[in-house]
Parts: sequence; C-alpha cells; structure tokens
Amino acid sequence: MSIWMGYALLTLVFWGITGLTQKLATNYISVELSLLFFSAAFIPIAVAILLFQPLDWKISALAWFLAIVGGLLNGLGVLTSLAAFRLGGKASIVTPMIALYPVVTVALAVPFLHEKISHREVAGVVLALVATAALSYGEQTRPGPSAADDQ
Repeated sequence: MSIWMGYALLTLVFWGITGLTQKLATNYISVELSLLFFSAAFIPIAVAILLFQPLDWKISALAWFLAIVGGLLNGLGVLTSLAAFRLGGKASIVTPMIALYPVVTVALAVPFLHEKISHREVAGVVLALVATAALSYGEQTRPGPSAADDQ
C-alpha cells in the first residue's frame, strides 16, 4: 500500500468520526457554538504547522484570495451541515449527503478547469447519487431542538 493511500484512509476515519461528533454536539449546543468550537480546534493544528513545517509566504494575491474564499466556503459548509444535524437530520443520512460535495467539484471542474471525465467517472458520480438517495429513505427522525431551546 502506498503512503498516499494510508493518508486517504486516515482521512476517511477522521471525517467519519467528525460526522458523528458533529451530530452529537448539535444535540446539546447551538449550531453557532458548535461551529465556534469546531473552528477553535484548528488553532493547535495551525500552530503545529507553523512550528514544524517551513512555509513559503511569497504567494500571489490570487492565491491568497482563492485560499481565503476556499476557507470561507468550507466554514459555510460546516455551518450548514451543523444546522442540518441540529434540525433533526440523521447522521446516517446527512453525513453521506454532504460527502457528495465532490460531485459539485466534478460538475464545476469540467467547464471552469476544462477537465475531461471518462465514462467510469460519470458512472461513479451516478452511483454515489444513487447510494445517497438510497440512504435517505427510511424512518424519519423527530426534528431537533428549536432555537428557543438554546435560550
């Protein structure tokens, strides 16, 4: 097994546990507070990177802009996923649904980055959509706590 596969599998485990902890957190605290703690957890990771990894800070304004927009969109994605959990979404449905974000990336990469996708990749996208649709059918859960419960 190559080293990149090990990292990819470790990512899978981390993000899988993340979906569970985000659902559990939103059972007890507000979406906003959950996002605040989620974001604060990045601080020790950023400090470790600064301490142990040399960084090249000479980057273009476009690269800064794209990195900041990417971070903003990531934060908004986390915020909306936490809201889905808080408002009664089941972790077994919400997590796979939000994990389909690569489908959006593929759809945008073709026109904006002029990438080509093969029939195999199209089949993968279709199967991912079908799998998520299959997961979304089942018994409905009760809605989560209302904003008034946070008062």
